[in-house]
Amino acid sequence: MRNYAILRLLLAGFLLYFAWPVIPYANTTVEMVFWGGWLGFLFLVVGANFATFLQMTKPPIMEQQELDRRKSHNY
Repeated sequence: MRNYAILRLLLAGFLLYFAWPVIPYANTTVEMVFWGGWLGFLFLVVGANFATFLQMTKPPIMEQQELDRRKSHNY
């Protein structure tokens, strides 16, 4: 699960790398609203993935079942 969080953080950083030079050129209100919404969504994605990476949240139900199955097979 940590590997996926790291990959999602890297993808978010990659997208920010390409978007950052374009953001200052937003002139109209529509462009500013778009980039503001985009940065807000990016902030939520990064925060959620950091929470997952730092194990501040429980894993999804499917992964909890996988962990339980692994624990029961270890002798």
